[in-house]
Amino acid sequence: MNVLGIIASGAAALFITVVLAKGVRRTALRAGAAHEPGARPSRAGVVRRLGGTTVVLGVGAAAAAGTGLGAAGGSGRAVTGLLAGAATVAALGLVHDVRPLGVPLRAAVQTAAATLAVCLAGLSPVAGVLAVIGIVAVTQAFALLDTSDGTLATVGTVTAAGLLACAVLDGRAGLALPPAVLLAGLIGFLLHNWHPARIRPGACGSLFIGFVLASSGALILAEAPPERAAWAALPVLATVALADAVLVLVSRCRASRPLLQDCGDHITHRLRRLRVTVPGVAVVLGLWAGVATLTGALVYAQVLHPASVLVPVAGSAAAVVALLRVPAYVAPPVTATRRRPPTGTAPTGTSLRPGPKPVPAVPESPAPTPPGQARTTPGRPTVPPPPTGRPAVGLTADRS
Repeated sequence: MNVLGIIASGAAALFITVVLAKGVRRTALRAGAAHEPGARPSRAGVVRRLGGTTVVLGVGAAAAAGTGLGAAGGSGRAVTGLLAGAATVAALGLVHDVRPLGVPLRAAVQTAAATLAVCLAGLSPVAGVLAVIGIVAVTQAFALLDTSDGTLATVGTVTAAGLLACAVLDGRAGLALPPAVLLAGLIGFLLHNWHPARIRPGACGSLFIGFVLASSGALILAEAPPERAAWAALPVLATVALADAVLVLVSRCRASRPLLQDCGDHITHRLRRLRVTVPGVAVVLGLWAGVATLTGALVYAQVLHPASVLVPVAGSAAAVVALLRVPAYVAPPVTATRRRPPTGTAPTGTSLRPGPKPVPAVPESPAPTPPGQARTTPGRPTVPPPPTGRPAVGLTADRS
């Protein structure tokens, strides 16, 4: 195994990703400030489109250079096919970030990219078909984890470390190169993707990360010795991503919601409703993935029995059942404000039939003034009558 070549490729991926991530961050901030002068720059659209390209360029350039320099050994053809398929899905994701594409087109492109990687790896027809199905499913499952700051990068880092350990146990440099380079690139990306996230993977980065992980696992599984029990060890490494996908599908089916429409019902959303912080969500999912990855690596190393993989699987199933009880589809509150009905309309519950017109009130005639008492105008104070036999000053006596 060309250990020095793999280490050099990983260091190059780390350096390139960090430099590009910092440049993309500055460019996105300037572009946001230029579009919105005098206001706080809106970085979400620009950063989401460009964040994933840092991982794609950093990991892709380092892996291609390592393959060209002989770090892949005898698996250079398989690694080349993997990188070609990963570049295809990354381009698909970049276009989808700029202008959303339909589900059939995305599924067709991902299937074609997986077929390209499997054909160049030289798998048998039956194994190739199963590998294509698994690559597409796992790629999409990892892409769905991009719902919170640092979550996808954390889970991807842990999974890549487990794949690297499995490849090293067999001494296959070519199969160890993609997970090693991806591991280094994700560490550099996580420096800017941790909460509060400066950059985000978007569809470009998430599809690329999921495709590299899924294809690396499929190639390691295809070339693993029979005594390794790779059929039980390697699928466990994707436990978190698959659990999230199962949770979303079951939840939407029970609620009769569209399966392909994001409804805020992922594991990250439910943990946030349980008052877990954003960094805490990334840590919880990282530990969850770490337990599954460690179990799978120990089974692959023949330290644990293959039946041991049932422990993380059963734990994940229990977690999915528990998370299904967390409300995900919360209706917006209804405000009980009463609006004045428009002119010519009646309030709710009243009839518009014409009723009897109200009779105007007839003013009562004033009572007759007793003799000897002065009349007063309504609204003015009453003037008492003058004493008998002597007229008042300024007033005239009543005429008899």
